[in-house]
Amino acid sequence: MLGSKEKSNRLINQKAPYLLQQAYNPVDWYPWGEEAFEKDFREDKPDFPSVGY
Repeated sequence: MLGSKEKSNRLINQKAPYLLQQAYNPVDWYPWGEEAFEKDFREDKPDFPSVGY
């Protein structure tokens, strides 16, 4: 999707091909890491990690 006018999400800078496939997905994805866990903790929400297909 290079050159696309769609807005990318936080996965755009990941290295894994699976994550890059989701980089223009409209879901507010977070890569595995402190930023995601801190947001969930602040919002008192559970974590739902994805293991791919």
